[in-house]
Amino acid sequence: MIVRSFKDIEGTDRHVKAKSGTWESKRIVLAKERVGFSLHETILYAGTETSMWYANHIEAVLCVEGEAELTNDETGEKYTITPGTMYLLDGHEKHTMRIKEDFRCVCVFNPPVTGREDHDENGVYPLLTEPEAEPEAV
Repeated sequence: MIVRSFKDIEGTDRHVKAKSGTWESKRIVLAKERVGFSLHETILYAGTETSMWYANHIEAVLCVEGEAELTNDETGEKYTITPGTMYLLDGHEKHTMRIKEDFRCVCVFNPPVTGREDHDENGVYPLLTEPEAEPEAV
């Protein structure tokens, strides 16, 4: 059983701040836990815009605070995302988030991220993996 709080994560390598300066994320569950997904609390900052493309991951996002405009860059469709709204990037859609007020969300990734990822020039997280665990001696 794992029990972990946001306070436990603050200031550790699980508390990731984007090079772009547009978001920060507390990586609560990572690939090294070997449970098949990762779980994050992410805050995107008001007045920022971030273009992303999870070419290697499926992501589900649940907004718990704030407001953003989500644009599907492939179709031009726009959505207002507010607390209680979920979006699922099940088709690896290129998308842009325009943050109207600090936007706090809970995100789930499959495959799980390692915690070392940041968006590249295309908005993509690289597909990083953890080394295989050594079998335990019996």
